[in-house]
Amino acid sequence: MGERATDKKFIIALDQGTTSSRAMLVDRAGRIVARMQREFPQIYPQPGWVEHDPADILSSQLGVLTELLLANNVDTAQVDSIGITNQRETTLVWDRETGEPLHNAIVWQCRRTAPMIERLCSGPDVARTIVEKTGLVPDPYFSASKIAWILDEVPGARERAEAGGLAFGTIDSWLIWKLTYGTVHATDMTNASRTMLYNIHACGWDPWLLDLFGIPASMMPSVQPSASRFGVTANPGTVQGIPICGVAGDQQAALFGQRCWEPGDAKNTYGTGCFLLMNTGAEACASRHGLVTTIAAVAPEAGEVHYALEGSVFMAGALMQWLRDELGILQNVADSSTIAASVPDTEGVYVVPAFTGLGAPWWDAEARGAIYGLTRGAGRAHIVRASLEALAFQVCDLLRAMEEDAGVTLRQLNVDGGASANEFLMQFQSDVLGLPVRRPADAEATALGAAYLAGLTTGFWSGLDELRDLARAEEVFAPAGADEWRERLLAGWHEAVERTRA
Repeated sequence: MGERATDKKFIIALDQGTTSSRAMLVDRAGRIVARMQREFPQIYPQPGWVEHDPADILSSQLGVLTELLLANNVDTAQVDSIGITNQRETTLVWDRETGEPLHNAIVWQCRRTAPMIERLCSGPDVARTIVEKTGLVPDPYFSASKIAWILDEVPGARERAEAGGLAFGTIDSWLIWKLTYGTVHATDMTNASRTMLYNIHACGWDPWLLDLFGIPASMMPSVQPSASRFGVTANPGTVQGIPICGVAGDQQAALFGQRCWEPGDAKNTYGTGCFLLMNTGAEACASRHGLVTTIAAVAPEAGEVHYALEGSVFMAGALMQWLRDELGILQNVADSSTIAASVPDTEGVYVVPAFTGLGAPWWDAEARGAIYGLTRGAGRAHIVRASLEALAFQVCDLLRAMEEDAGVTLRQLNVDGGASANEFLMQFQSDVLGLPVRRPADAEATALGAAYLAGLTTGFWSGLDELRDLARAEEVFAPAGADEWRERLLAGWHEAVERTRA
């Protein structure tokens, strides 16, 4: 950053992800001017089980925070506030007195509690009640069964919990607890809405759900709006005296960072999978297509709870990695754009990447991946192109389902994440949707969302109008191709999906 800028103020965004912890410095113009990142180990005790060491999460996050300030010669007097965004659903339980975790964090990907979900939630009345209260489909993905597993499996845990001695938290709560030196046990509404224990309509922990999973209410953190004050850093091992003023789960933070502040605004994050969210405003839309309803982050001036519809594509970047690592037809994933563009079309080849089943709107866990339409003339470039097209087709299916559920027509799709750098994919996504695709120059929408929430809370930015006016470089992909072409391609894709379904 050059010489010390004593007249400047910054927001720090802490982005605690599944494989790494990051810290970013955001200036008043809404630009990320510096960033630090540190990866930490993944733990796989058994097939299908995924854990993190809470100490690794904490040390990596505090480490990059300290490094960010030192490397850029910034002191705490120049920092307005901290915003936190985090991997969602990942579950921790710790001792309120000592602050020591009882067990490794159970990661959102972990499937160990599938038998518990089947036992407790398979009844149609129970499943329907869970969906009505939480907006979520009963699944081990969410936090509720993970907490219950820790209470059941760690000796003495249930007795300590019932005596009020244990605290539960998603990763945001764990960081807030540690940053404030054990003085604040809190979460925000977006993270709470991913636990399968929070009533998204009454906006509170639900006694019926807590009783279903055998979880004492005393374990639960207080719940605040995403843009509010969560305490002040006081940990002797890191910077002190900085207020924490914005918290949101990673996908809701990205929705906010992409400036999707109005009903009908949507963003898609292209990562290992895809996460597509649409703001539905003050209305919690119940999905008829197996999407989930969740709470969205809102600015203080909005003054009310906002909701979003969310859907996931299981295989996105992971599909391209499969082409590289298992099939060996890609040396570098980044080459896929050029290879796909080297042929005018797929010559009728369709890839259905149902490696772990099909998600929304199909929901077929037994489906498996397939390649259709192969002829002697089909080659490497056609398969690569068909794989990228498959990502776009799946996003298109999700968006159309969201539009039907919410009763809105999308104006454009905002994109971020690693695969959004793929020029062919972005143009084809625009073409097959028949909509503009908007890609900001800085794809760090998640961190920016956390920073925006913190800065709006403190008055660092006066409101959404000021944020809208901040210059932001972006690229817009305009749709090409006639409706007839689009419908023909989608019809071929849907036929391939039907053939794949179990």
